[in-house]
Amino acid sequence: MDSTDKAFLLLADGSIFEGQAIGARGKTIGETVFTTGMTGYLETLTDPSYFGQIVTQTFPLIGNYGIMKEDFESRKSWVKGYIVRELCEIPSNFRCQSSLENFLKEEGIIGIAGIDTRALTKKLRNSGVMNGMIISGQEIEQFTKDGPQKFLPLIKSYKIQNALQAVQSLTSTEGTTFLGTDPTLGTDLSANLKGGQTPNSIGTKGTDPASAAPTPTKNKNFHVVLLDFGAKANIQRELEKRGCKVTLLPYNSKAQDILNLNPHGIMLSNGPGDPAENVAVIEEIKKICEWNKEKLKSQPDKAIAIFGICLGHQILALARGAKTSKLKYGHRGGNHPVKDTQSGRVFITSQNHGYAVENTELPAFARQSFVNLNDGTCEGLSYTDIPAFSVQFHPEACGGPHDTNFLFDNFLKLMETKNATK
Repeated sequence: MDSTDKAFLLLADGSIFEGQAIGARGKTIGETVFTTGMTGYLETLTDPSYFGQIVTQTFPLIGNYGIMKEDFESRKSWVKGYIVRELCEIPSNFRCQSSLENFLKEEGIIGIAGIDTRALTKKLRNSGVMNGMIISGQEIEQFTKDGPQKFLPLIKSYKIQNALQAVQSLTSTEGTTFLGTDPTLGTDLSANLKGGQTPNSIGTKGTDPASAAPTPTKNKNFHVVLLDFGAKANIQRELEKRGCKVTLLPYNSKAQDILNLNPHGIMLSNGPGDPAENVAVIEEIKKICEWNKEKLKSQPDKAIAIFGICLGHQILALARGAKTSKLKYGHRGGNHPVKDTQSGRVFITSQNHGYAVENTELPAFARQSFVNLNDGTCEGLSYTDIPAFSVQFHPEACGGPHDTNFLFDNFLKLMETKNATK
């Protein structure tokens, strides 16, 4: 392997991993995280929640079924870098349109393969997620000449910025604007779909029978505002499968503008970053919640049901007076067990987040509906004073388990009844 094929991963603690360059060549810096998903690498790469992060796949072989644009969760990849143990060079799948290597190059994603991903994952579990840098191509010559110490200060000083504001870049990297400011996110997904399908016609995702569209509930053509914090396309798919009309709005929409649309429901989407830094967004959600409380007293039929997923769950909790905190290494993967606190039933869920709602000081009108069985963190909340609930995991998961897909049906029931959750 000559210098053009080499790549190095440098971590903020001084650790160095040498491997083979994949995807684009150059230098990239981001928060280094890991996901335990055995499948769904394409959904991971196009999930906006991974914005600004260098993603490590713990499963040893990645890329074996190639690239299928129908399975994109957004129109492009948002990761800062990609790490795998082994990259499959010859994918085998009748739906395959391209290889993962070609996709990474087309998207400009700098990656590294051939490193000990188990050792890297253990380090991140023990020390917590940390910033890292992948360098390859012409950057290698400078790296091998001056040694890694030149790059360590850059890595240590790097900080993932407020996810709902512009991400400030280092002088060594190109500036990037947060995806939420891009009005085409989600709305132009249909351009990437096979056969020119529109979002309304993507009831079946690929050929998975489990994703077949359910029959929309009769006379329940609800209007849902999907507030885009970095929404996965499958959230919109699941709502439209059930006959909902979905209006996608940017993350910084004003409360009054949302209320003026007279929706039956508001969906707060997933997204990246520290939820507590989104002060302006939290304030607008708080206004909607207060408006809802008043409507329940005077005109209960006018109340609006609210459903939050992942970042949406956290922002709703902060708007209601709860607190959030950063997890040591986060929850990322498709095998996280959560328990329904009322029924005691356990569900396997897909998750992707680095922060959690603190469940030790919840407001009196907030009830913890789900709890994580691995670490006891809050996985869901229901509110007893307004028609609103939220979950930390992804009930729209693709790829991943469909155990909690019923929560979308619960959302429809909540839009119909307008009742505060009990």
